[in-house]
Amino acid sequence: MKSDIQKIVKNAIQSAFGIDFEVEKIKVYYPPERMGDFSTNVALLLAKEVGKSPMEVAEKLKEKLGSQDQSSAFLFRQQVAEIPQSQAFFEKIEIAKPGFINFWLAENTLQLVVVKINEEKNKFGNSGIGKGKKIHLDFVSANPTGPVHIGNARGGPLGDTLANVFEKAGYEAYREYYVNDAGNQVEILGHSILGDSETQYSGEYIEEIRNKMEESDPEKAGEKGVKIILEEIIKPSMEKFGINFDSYFSEKKLQKSGKVDKIISLLRGKGYIFEKDGAAWFKSTEFGDDKDRVVVKSNGEKTYFGSDIAYHKEKFDRGFDILIDIWGADHHGEVARTKGALKVLGYENKLDVILTQFVRVMKDGEEMKMSKRAGTYVSVDDLIGEVGKDATRFFFLMHSADTHMNFDMDLAKEQSEKNPVYYVQYAHARICSILRKAALLRSDLRSVLRSDLRKMHTKERSLVFELLKFPDLVEEISQNYAVHYLPQYAMGLADKFHSFYDECRVIDENNLELTAQRLEIVKAVQIVLAEVLKIMGISAPERM
Repeated sequence: MKSDIQKIVKNAIQSAFGIDFEVEKIKVYYPPERMGDFSTNVALLLAKEVGKSPMEVAEKLKEKLGSQDQSSAFLFRQQVAEIPQSQAFFEKIEIAKPGFINFWLAENTLQLVVVKINEEKNKFGNSGIGKGKKIHLDFVSANPTGPVHIGNARGGPLGDTLANVFEKAGYEAYREYYVNDAGNQVEILGHSILGDSETQYSGEYIEEIRNKMEESDPEKAGEKGVKIILEEIIKPSMEKFGINFDSYFSEKKLQKSGKVDKIISLLRGKGYIFEKDGAAWFKSTEFGDDKDRVVVKSNGEKTYFGSDIAYHKEKFDRGFDILIDIWGADHHGEVARTKGALKVLGYENKLDVILTQFVRVMKDGEEMKMSKRAGTYVSVDDLIGEVGKDATRFFFLMHSADTHMNFDMDLAKEQSEKNPVYYVQYAHARICSILRKAALLRSDLRSVLRSDLRKMHTKERSLVFELLKFPDLVEEISQNYAVHYLPQYAMGLADKFHSFYDECRVIDENNLELTAQRLEIVKAVQIVLAEVLKIMGISAPERM
């Protein structure tokens, strides 16, 4: 809807001032409710260019917008063939100091939103903004040395949900888990399995692996242990979490392929690798790093950073247009040097990194710090086992990635409106119950729309306007990656539905026309709420 209003305003600017104003510069946003449905400050931007005060510009645009109402309505109505085109798109347009233009949608337009949702069903909100573009998402990617820690797990719902948003916005999204099966941690795992003096990892899983093999060499024990952990612990954990990766990419195989050596040679040829103390170093200080970084140790072993550069280059070789890495905040120092290396290779501004902050799990008012199975930390399996997949994903998604969070396990298990995921799922189940009761009373809303429409109840209007926001939300998240807006939207929509249902009788056998109209609204809410939950990887129960 915002894009439709942008086009309407652009046409008004052309008509009023003869200026072909860039549509991207026309910012449309949601003002406080009493100030309108939508607002734009474009008059403030135009004032200097046309030599008039912002209020004069706003007044002129209001005049042109008012005369455009009927024709501009076609922008949104064109996909719904049986709706009359003669009614106004806006109910009213007002200006406010110092030059804002505020819009209120006509109720006929809001009724159209309901029709559109019920026609398109789960395709409502689909966008072509990403058509033809391929996005690679690397997330979770915890070391294969034990169960997945809650810190790594936080990136799971974030990456998976973001991929779902991209797909709804028309992108091709690819989910990948980078397996760090090379380096010192593999040998350390081997020592831990053998239980020798260099043991660092502990927990029931170490004992279970030890009982499955007869090895005396720590390197071989570590290699076998990595395979067992990946196949028997990590992959099942991700499946329980509702995450289906397209691939698990091996660092060890990458090194064996020769691609790491090739990338280092390429960087050396461009003058960004130098030798010191028998090692090869990348000039990362030229890209804001606090010191230059080793890519090949003096013993010939590749560092994690060297492999990481090659891994990112390999993604571009596979045809991806945009790369998104989701890392723990403790990896913040790696961002500048990784982007710097890609810039040298010709991939500037092609990598986005999302950093997730620390997670504390709270139970009975105290922090949980240990898991019997994992040993020294709380794992994602511990969380899912306690509160379930849906609550785990929802609670992780509720918070912006860049904020520290406390995971309240007691709240996540509570079956009341205090628990946000329960509150949202209960709204969906309540709707399904209403629709089951109304199964024999269904009517065609479009025949009702052709007649004189009653004035909508304020709770109906507020609920339908919330539905209207969904397509804009999908496009917005596909650009800013702020997936925490989704649970916020779901809670807001559930809240408006519960408020509507408490004040508006839906099924009235003595007023089938009113019943038909309200059932169409209820069905539209069910469609959108189910789709939002699906994008978040959370179930939409029909009964609770």
